Amino acid sequence: MKLSGDLRAFEGRIGHHFADPALLVRAVTHASMSSANRDDNQRLEFLGDRVLGLVMAQALLDSDKGASEGQLAPRFNALVRKETCAEVAREIDLGQVLKLGRSEMISGGRRKQALLGDAIEAVIAAVYLDAGFETARDMILRFWGARIDTVEDDARDPKTALQEWAQARKLNPPKYLQTARSGPDHAPVFTIAARLETGEEAAATAPSKRAAEQAAARALLAQLENDP
Repeated sequence: MKLSGDLRAFEGRIGHHFADPALLVRAVTHASMSSANRDDNQRLEFLGDRVLGLVMAQALLDSDKGASEGQLAPRFNALVRKETCAEVAREIDLGQVLKLGRSEMISGGRRKQALLGDAIEAVIAAVYLDAGFETARDMILRFWGARIDTVEDDARDPKTALQEWAQARKLNPPKYLQTARSGPDHAPVFTIAARLETGEEAAATAPSKRAAEQAAARALLAQLENDP
């Protein structure tokens, strides 16, 4: 199988030339483009998730030999969650080479967090099947890079941390209110305010409600920590 020019360029971005190009084609094929003669990337995504998890678990053990399981678990979750996977996918322009059906194209599939996160896991699996675990591991460590060293700063989910802050002060859980929505239907942008019953609040804007809620919670936590 001969790869298109954009997929050859993508090989350069990830630093791997496929001995079996069909693996890469399958890795970038979304279910909206699957057919009897074209496999999608869902099975590869399943495998890639496990390869990524093993590599991240080993990397965390190596980076902090004294950490307990309770310390390692939130760091691991932060490194393998969909938001982080999607960030890596955007950094290598994975969205530009995805093969999507018309409905996904119209709805902005190339920018969707879940779709990008699944696709990078499929690419990881494709490299693993094409060249083995060590090659896949080296690629993952390049992609995730400094995130492994700085993950402690991002290990706790901000919404969980804000709720724990409120509970410790015997307050009701924070509320999240959508205050604005802009952009076209295929690429909406949401503004969400995180608000405590005592009146403190902070707002943030992001391409998804979940990301906006996380950002708003993070902003409110920072605000509360800076208050005298």
